[in-house]
Amino acid sequence: MPLIENDWLPLAFVILMALSFLIYAVLDGYDLGVGVLLPMQDQEQRDTMISSIGPFWDANETWLVLAIGLLLIAFPQAHSIVLQHLYLPVSFMLLGLILRGVAFDFRTKAASKNKKSWDLTFKAGSLLATLMQGYMLGRYVMGFSDSGAGYAFAALSAVCVTAGYCYIGSAWLVMKTTGKLQQKAANWCFYSALLTALGIVAVCLANLFISPEIFDKWLGMPQIFIFLPLPLLFVVIFSVSCFYLSKVPHPEDNGCWLPFAGAVLVFILCFAGLAYSYFPYIVWQELTIWQAASARESLQFIFYGAVVVLPTIVAYTIFSYKVFWGKASKLNYY
Repeated sequence: MPLIENDWLPLAFVILMALSFLIYAVLDGYDLGVGVLLPMQDQEQRDTMISSIGPFWDANETWLVLAIGLLLIAFPQAHSIVLQHLYLPVSFMLLGLILRGVAFDFRTKAASKNKKSWDLTFKAGSLLATLMQGYMLGRYVMGFSDSGAGYAFAALSAVCVTAGYCYIGSAWLVMKTTGKLQQKAANWCFYSALLTALGIVAVCLANLFISPEIFDKWLGMPQIFIFLPLPLLFVVIFSVSCFYLSKVPHPEDNGCWLPFAGAVLVFILCFAGLAYSYFPYIVWQELTIWQAASARESLQFIFYGAVVVLPTIVAYTIFSYKVFWGKASKLNYY
Protein backbone atom coordinates (compact mmCIF):
# COMPACT_ATOMS: atom_id res chain seq x y z
CA MET A 1 0.00 0.00 0.00
CA PRO A 2 1.54 3.38 -0.99
CA LEU A 3 2.13 5.90 1.75
CA ILE A 4 0.18 9.13 1.85
CA GLU A 5 1.60 12.42 3.11
CA ASN A 6 1.35 12.73 6.90
CA ASP A 7 0.81 8.98 7.42
CA TRP A 8 1.60 8.39 11.11
CA LEU A 9 3.83 5.34 10.68
CA PRO A 10 6.85 7.06 9.08
CA LEU A 11 6.50 9.81 11.67
CA ALA A 12 6.48 7.23 14.47
CA PHE A 13 9.62 5.57 13.10
CA VAL A 14 11.52 8.81 12.61
CA ILE A 15 10.71 9.72 16.24
CA LEU A 16 11.94 6.30 17.42
CA MET A 17 15.09 6.68 15.33
CA ALA A 18 15.71 10.23 16.57
CA LEU A 19 15.24 9.14 20.19
CA SER A 20 17.71 6.29 19.66
CA PHE A 21 20.32 8.68 18.24
CA LEU A 22 19.74 11.13 21.11
CA ILE A 23 20.04 8.44 23.80
CA TYR A 24 23.17 7.15 22.08
CA ALA A 25 24.68 10.65 21.97
CA VAL A 26 24.07 11.09 25.71
CA LEU A 27 25.04 7.62 26.94
CA ASP A 28 27.90 6.75 24.61
CA GLY A 29 28.80 10.44 24.47
CA TYR A 30 29.88 10.53 28.09
CA ASP A 31 31.93 7.33 27.88
CA LEU A 32 33.59 8.49 24.66
CA GLY A 33 34.33 11.76 26.44
CA VAL A 34 35.86 9.89 29.38
CA GLY A 35 38.05 7.97 26.92
CA VAL A 36 39.24 11.17 25.24
CA LEU A 37 40.09 12.71 28.63
CA LEU A 38 42.19 9.79 29.97
CA PRO A 39 45.30 11.33 31.64
CA MET A 40 48.29 9.35 30.38
CA GLN A 41 50.51 10.45 33.29
CA ASP A 42 48.39 8.88 36.09
CA GLN A 43 47.61 5.15 36.03
CA GLU A 44 45.41 5.19 39.13
CA GLN A 45 43.20 7.95 37.76
CA ARG A 46 42.91 6.13 34.44
CA ASP A 47 41.79 2.99 36.27
CA THR A 48 39.13 4.93 38.17
CA MET A 49 37.88 6.68 35.04
CA ILE A 50 37.58 3.43 33.12
CA SER A 51 35.94 1.84 36.16
CA SER A 52 33.29 4.58 36.07
CA ILE A 53 32.23 3.57 32.54
CA GLY A 54 33.12 -0.14 32.69
CA PRO A 55 29.62 -1.56 33.34
CA PHE A 56 27.97 0.66 30.71
CA TRP A 57 30.17 1.56 27.75
CA ASP A 58 29.54 -1.41 25.46
CA ALA A 59 25.79 -1.57 26.23
CA ASN A 60 25.50 2.14 25.41
CA GLU A 61 26.43 1.33 21.82
CA THR A 62 23.23 -0.74 21.52
CA TRP A 63 21.40 2.52 20.86
CA LEU A 64 23.56 3.24 17.82
CA VAL A 65 22.86 -0.23 16.43
CA LEU A 66 19.12 0.31 16.99
CA ALA A 67 19.15 3.74 15.34
CA ILE A 68 21.06 2.55 12.25
CA GLY A 69 18.82 -0.53 12.08
CA LEU A 70 15.69 1.63 12.08
CA LEU A 71 17.19 3.85 9.37
CA LEU A 72 17.99 0.82 7.20
CA ILE A 73 14.64 -0.94 7.65
CA ALA A 74 12.22 1.98 7.81
CA PHE A 75 13.98 4.41 5.46
CA PRO A 76 16.15 2.30 3.11
CA GLN A 77 16.43 4.98 0.42
CA ALA A 78 17.74 7.51 2.95
CA HIS A 79 20.11 4.89 4.38
CA SER A 80 21.53 4.31 0.92
CA ILE A 81 22.11 8.03 0.28
CA VAL A 82 23.63 8.69 3.71
CA LEU A 83 26.01 5.72 3.59
CA GLN A 84 26.97 6.51 0.00
CA HIS A 85 28.36 9.85 1.17
CA LEU A 86 29.75 8.68 4.52
CA TYR A 87 31.39 5.30 3.87
CA LEU A 88 34.89 6.57 4.65
CA PRO A 89 34.12 8.39 7.94
CA VAL A 90 31.86 5.50 9.00
CA SER A 91 34.78 3.11 8.42
CA PHE A 92 37.08 5.28 10.55
CA MET A 93 34.42 5.54 13.27
CA LEU A 94 34.06 1.76 13.35
CA LEU A 95 37.86 1.45 13.52
CA GLY A 96 37.83 3.76 16.54
CA LEU A 97 35.07 1.75 18.25
CA ILE A 98 36.94 -1.51 17.53
CA LEU A 99 40.14 -0.06 19.00
CA ARG A 100 38.22 0.88 22.14
CA GLY A 101 36.79 -2.61 22.52
CA VAL A 102 40.12 -4.34 21.95
CA ALA A 103 41.99 -1.96 24.26
CA PHE A 104 39.43 -2.28 27.04
CA ASP A 105 39.74 -6.06 26.99
CA PHE A 106 43.53 -6.25 26.57
CA ARG A 107 44.33 -3.68 29.27
CA THR A 108 42.90 -6.17 31.78
CA LYS A 109 45.28 -8.91 30.63
CA ALA A 110 48.39 -6.98 29.64
CA ALA A 111 51.50 -6.90 31.75
CA SER A 112 51.73 -3.70 33.76
CA LYS A 113 54.43 -2.31 31.47
CA ASN A 114 52.02 -2.60 28.47
CA LYS A 115 48.93 -1.30 30.22
CA LYS A 116 49.68 2.31 29.37
CA SER A 117 49.92 1.43 25.67
CA TRP A 118 46.44 -0.11 25.72
CA ASP A 119 45.10 2.92 27.61
CA LEU A 120 46.60 5.13 24.90
CA THR A 121 44.88 2.93 22.29
CA PHE A 122 41.56 3.34 24.14
CA LYS A 123 42.08 7.12 24.19
CA ALA A 124 42.98 7.22 20.48
CA GLY A 125 39.99 5.05 19.54
CA SER A 126 37.68 7.31 21.55
CA LEU A 127 39.06 10.45 19.90
CA LEU A 128 38.84 8.94 16.41
CA ALA A 129 35.22 7.79 16.90
CA THR A 130 34.23 11.16 18.34
CA LEU A 131 35.81 13.22 15.56
CA MET A 132 34.23 11.04 12.90
CA GLN A 133 30.77 11.30 14.45
CA GLY A 134 31.05 15.08 14.51
CA TYR A 135 32.35 15.17 10.95
CA MET A 136 29.48 12.98 9.73
CA LEU A 137 26.95 15.17 11.51
CA GLY A 138 28.41 18.23 9.81
CA ARG A 139 28.29 16.58 6.38
CA TYR A 140 24.67 15.53 6.97
CA VAL A 141 23.61 18.99 8.15
CA MET A 142 25.13 20.58 5.04
CA GLY A 143 23.23 18.17 2.79
CA PHE A 144 26.50 16.42 1.80
CA SER A 145 27.66 19.54 -0.03
CA ASP A 146 31.04 19.11 -1.72
CA SER A 147 31.86 22.80 -1.43
CA GLY A 148 34.70 24.19 0.66
CA ALA A 149 32.13 25.64 3.06
CA GLY A 150 30.55 22.20 3.44
CA TYR A 151 33.82 20.55 4.43
CA ALA A 152 34.78 23.48 6.67
CA PHE A 153 31.47 23.15 8.51
CA ALA A 154 32.03 19.39 8.87
CA ALA A 155 35.46 20.07 10.41
CA LEU A 156 33.90 22.61 12.80
CA SER A 157 31.23 20.09 13.71
CA ALA A 158 33.90 17.45 14.46
CA VAL A 159 35.58 19.79 16.95
CA CYS A 160 32.26 20.87 18.50
CA VAL A 161 30.99 17.31 18.99
CA THR A 162 34.32 16.31 20.54
CA ALA A 163 34.05 19.27 22.93
CA GLY A 164 30.45 18.28 23.72
CA TYR A 165 31.44 14.70 24.50
CA CYS A 166 34.29 15.92 26.71
CA TYR A 167 31.79 18.20 28.45
CA ILE A 168 29.31 15.43 29.25
CA GLY A 169 32.13 12.94 29.95
CA SER A 170 33.81 15.21 32.49
CA ALA A 171 30.40 16.01 34.03
CA TRP A 172 29.91 12.24 34.44
CA LEU A 173 33.27 12.04 36.24
CA VAL A 174 32.30 14.89 38.58
CA MET A 175 29.25 12.82 39.51
CA LYS A 176 31.05 9.45 39.77
CA THR A 177 34.41 10.29 41.38
CA THR A 178 35.85 12.01 44.45
CA GLY A 179 39.03 13.72 45.57
CA LYS A 180 41.71 14.96 43.19
CA LEU A 181 40.18 13.26 40.18
CA GLN A 182 36.83 14.95 40.80
CA GLN A 183 38.56 18.34 41.05
CA LYS A 184 40.45 17.64 37.83
CA ALA A 185 37.19 16.55 36.14
CA ALA A 186 35.51 19.76 37.32
CA ASN A 187 38.30 21.75 35.67
CA TRP A 188 37.92 19.77 32.43
CA CYS A 189 34.16 20.23 32.57
CA PHE A 190 34.41 23.99 33.10
CA TYR A 191 36.60 24.57 30.04
CA SER A 192 34.88 22.03 27.79
CA ALA A 193 31.51 23.62 28.72
CA LEU A 194 32.82 26.99 27.54
CA LEU A 195 34.14 25.43 24.32
CA THR A 196 30.82 23.62 23.80
CA ALA A 197 28.90 26.88 24.29
CA LEU A 198 31.08 28.63 21.70
CA GLY A 199 30.58 25.68 19.34
CA ILE A 200 26.80 25.84 19.74
CA VAL A 201 26.80 29.56 18.90
CA ALA A 202 28.99 28.98 15.83
CA VAL A 203 26.92 26.05 14.56
CA CYS A 204 23.63 27.88 15.15
CA LEU A 205 24.82 30.92 13.22
CA ALA A 206 26.06 28.71 10.37
CA ASN A 207 22.77 26.77 10.33
CA LEU A 208 20.71 29.95 9.99
CA PHE A 209 22.45 30.78 6.73
CA ILE A 210 22.29 27.33 5.15
CA SER A 211 18.94 28.15 3.59
CA PRO A 212 16.22 30.83 3.75
CA GLU A 213 13.82 28.09 4.87
CA ILE A 214 15.76 27.37 8.09
CA PHE A 215 16.28 31.10 8.67
CA ASP A 216 12.54 31.71 8.45
CA LYS A 217 11.75 28.77 10.74
CA TRP A 218 13.71 30.39 13.55
CA LEU A 219 13.66 34.13 12.88
CA GLY A 220 10.38 34.57 10.98
CA MET A 221 7.24 35.92 12.57
CA PRO A 222 5.90 34.90 15.07
CA GLN A 223 8.49 32.13 15.67
CA ILE A 224 11.17 34.58 16.80
CA PHE A 225 9.09 35.48 19.87
CA ILE A 226 8.42 31.82 20.67
CA PHE A 227 12.12 30.88 20.54
CA LEU A 228 13.49 34.06 22.10
CA PRO A 229 13.84 32.46 25.59
CA LEU A 230 16.03 29.62 24.26
CA PRO A 231 19.35 31.55 24.26
CA LEU A 232 18.57 32.69 27.80
CA LEU A 233 17.94 29.08 28.83
CA PHE A 234 21.35 28.05 27.46
CA VAL A 235 22.99 30.92 29.33
CA VAL A 236 21.32 29.82 32.58
CA ILE A 237 22.34 26.16 32.13
CA PHE A 238 25.98 26.95 31.38
CA SER A 239 26.18 29.65 34.07
CA VAL A 240 24.77 27.41 36.81
CA SER A 241 27.01 24.51 35.76
CA CYS A 242 30.15 26.64 35.61
CA PHE A 243 29.40 28.27 38.97
CA TYR A 244 28.93 24.84 40.56
CA LEU A 245 32.11 23.51 38.94
CA SER A 246 34.17 26.46 40.16
CA LYS A 247 33.28 25.49 43.78
CA VAL A 248 34.06 21.75 43.59
CA PRO A 249 34.46 19.92 45.95
CA HIS A 250 31.16 20.62 47.75
CA PRO A 251 30.29 19.51 51.32
CA GLU A 252 29.06 15.90 51.25
CA ASP A 253 29.26 16.08 47.45
CA ASN A 254 25.89 17.86 47.31
CA GLY A 255 24.62 18.45 43.79
CA CYS A 256 27.32 16.36 42.09
CA TRP A 257 24.70 15.39 39.51
CA LEU A 258 24.04 19.01 38.49
CA PRO A 259 26.69 19.41 35.74
CA PHE A 260 25.70 16.08 34.17
CA ALA A 261 21.99 17.02 34.23
CA GLY A 262 22.88 20.34 32.61
CA ALA A 263 24.92 18.62 29.90
CA VAL A 264 22.06 16.21 29.15
CA LEU A 265 19.63 19.13 28.86
CA VAL A 266 22.02 20.90 26.47
CA PHE A 267 22.19 17.76 24.31
CA ILE A 268 18.39 17.45 24.26
CA LEU A 269 17.89 21.11 23.31
CA CYS A 270 20.52 20.95 20.53
CA PHE A 271 19.05 17.75 19.14
CA ALA A 272 15.50 19.13 19.26
CA GLY A 273 16.66 22.28 17.48
CA LEU A 274 18.32 20.26 14.73
CA ALA A 275 15.19 18.13 14.29
CA TYR A 276 12.98 21.23 14.10
CA SER A 277 15.26 22.85 11.52
CA TYR A 278 15.21 19.91 9.12
CA PHE A 279 11.72 18.45 9.56
CA PRO A 280 10.17 16.95 7.43
CA TYR A 281 13.38 16.12 5.53
CA ILE A 282 15.35 13.02 6.38
CA VAL A 283 17.94 13.99 3.73
CA TRP A 284 18.05 17.77 3.51
CA GLN A 285 16.12 19.13 0.47
CA GLU A 286 16.22 15.70 -1.15
CA LEU A 287 13.94 13.27 0.69
CA THR A 288 11.13 13.77 3.19
CA ILE A 289 10.39 11.04 5.73
CA TRP A 290 7.32 9.99 3.74
CA GLN A 291 9.20 9.81 0.43
CA ALA A 292 11.99 7.71 1.99
CA ALA A 293 9.78 5.35 4.02
CA SER A 294 9.32 1.64 3.29
CA ALA A 295 5.94 0.25 2.23
CA ARG A 296 3.21 0.67 4.84
CA GLU A 297 2.83 -3.10 5.33
CA SER A 298 6.55 -3.39 6.08
CA LEU A 299 6.43 -0.51 8.53
CA GLN A 300 3.43 -2.03 10.28
CA PHE A 301 5.18 -5.37 10.70
CA ILE A 302 8.39 -3.73 11.96
CA PHE A 303 6.40 -1.55 14.34
CA TYR A 304 5.15 -4.60 16.25
CA GLY A 305 8.75 -5.73 16.74
CA ALA A 306 9.86 -2.26 17.83
CA VAL A 307 7.09 -2.19 20.44
CA VAL A 308 8.73 -5.26 22.03
CA VAL A 309 12.42 -4.50 21.47
CA LEU A 310 12.50 -0.84 22.52
CA PRO A 311 10.96 -1.28 26.00
CA THR A 312 13.29 -4.24 26.57
CA ILE A 313 16.37 -2.14 25.82
CA VAL A 314 15.04 0.71 27.97
CA ALA A 315 14.33 -1.66 30.88
CA TYR A 316 17.79 -3.24 30.63
CA THR A 317 19.45 0.19 30.48
CA ILE A 318 17.57 1.44 33.55
CA PHE A 319 18.32 -1.79 35.44
CA SER A 320 22.05 -1.68 34.66
CA TYR A 321 22.37 1.94 35.78
CA LYS A 322 20.42 1.21 38.94
CA VAL A 323 22.67 -1.75 39.83
CA PHE A 324 25.93 0.12 39.23
CA TRP A 325 24.85 3.54 40.52
CA GLY A 326 27.04 5.42 42.98
CA LYS A 327 30.67 6.45 43.02
CA ALA A 328 33.21 4.55 40.96
CA SER A 329 35.24 2.16 43.08
CA LYS A 330 38.69 0.69 42.62
CA LEU A 331 39.00 -1.24 39.38
CA ASN A 332 39.20 -5.00 40.00
CA TYR A 333 39.29 -7.90 37.55
CA TYR A 334 38.29 -11.44 38.38
